[in-house]
Amino acid sequence: MESTIRGLAYVVGDAIDTDQIIPAEHLVFSLNKPDERRMYGRYAMSGVPVDQQGLPYGHIPFTDPDQYLSEFTFVIGGVNFGCGSSREHAPFAMTEAGAKVVIAESYARIFYRNTIDGGFVIPFESHEKINDQIRTRDELELDTRVGQLTNLTTGQEYLLKPLGDVADILNAGNVFEYARQNGLIGA
Repeated sequence: MESTIRGLAYVVGDAIDTDQIIPAEHLVFSLNKPDERRMYGRYAMSGVPVDQQGLPYGHIPFTDPDQYLSEFTFVIGGVNFGCGSSREHAPFAMTEAGAKVVIAESYARIFYRNTIDGGFVIPFESHEKINDQIRTRDELELDTRVGQLTNLTTGQEYLLKPLGDVADILNAGNVFEYARQNGLIGA
């Protein structure tokens, strides 16, 4: 896990579910074929609710049409991020799009576990509601060692909840690598 992560924010609301993160109709692509695998990046966050003009929350798509990588490094959400089905493809799709961090007030437990177990995006929790303080395309910097988030656009700083033992799993790469490195399963 990188000690400092810098990039642009993509801000969403509360209760973003796994079908909004990667809609079911896009689960037809193989995870083992690189040309198909990248399609998960193309369609990541494509089910996020739209406004009255039919534009995604924040008026900006997460991934531009016909692109596979997003310009956004951070996803900033509210409460119950990743609710809905136990779709493991959700954190995978965000990672495949190039996102590195999700910061939310709280997570659905299965999404949080899938994120950690697979070594996908880093799931930090905020102490307060920040998805109404940060704007899409604000430039952010995160010190992952202490959980210090700085909005470089506005100068605001936020201390996030510590990752605790989760940091060890993420530093290993995923739960299976962690188990191998710690002699919990065979090489």
